Amino acid sequence: MKPVVLVLIILAVVVIALGGWLIRGLNYVVVLDENVNQSWAQVENQLQRRNDLIPNLVNTVKGYASYEQETFTRVTELRSQWGKAATPGEKMATAREMGGVLSRLLLVAENYPELKANQNFLTLQSQLEGTENRIAVERRRYNQAVLAFNAYKRTIFGSLFARMRGLTKPAVYFEVEEGARVVPEVKF
Repeated sequence: MKPVVLVLIILAVVVIALGGWLIRGLNYVVVLDENVNQSWAQVENQLQRRNDLIPNLVNTVKGYASYEQETFTRVTELRSQWGKAATPGEKMATAREMGGVLSRLLLVAENYPELKANQNFLTLQSQLEGTENRIAVERRRYNQAVLAFNAYKRTIFGSLFARMRGLTKPAVYFEVEEGARVVPEVKF
């Protein structure tokens, strides 16, 4: 009778260990997915902060550079597009384009000495620069979360757990646009 009890105990320990491993694996892929979602929410939070600062910056610069209407119009259009974007991919594309337009806007401002000395402009510029830094940090964190999630899903058991949870679609990296390395040029 003792060998049967011993075999049952060993079998129970193995079943419990396998069950624990399965539960942990199923939960871990969900944790990684939620980390990607939370990281994206932080990126959106910082992009929204930038979106909220833009009208103030544009209005301040507009007062000095009234003939830069094309830049102002593009900023307004992109701000509206970002608000209407439904998917992270659409928001990423709009945010990348907005970064380029804001760079041009700040270059326009550099050509107005009175504006550069204006305290409102300096404060807004500082807040926008800080926001751009926050966006960069959150984009990096988001991409790290995407890396962890996608890498785990490419492992043997990770792909099994991801399929079991219905998380088969890979997360998308927030990448830089092709033209992002080109410095915007402002001509008068």
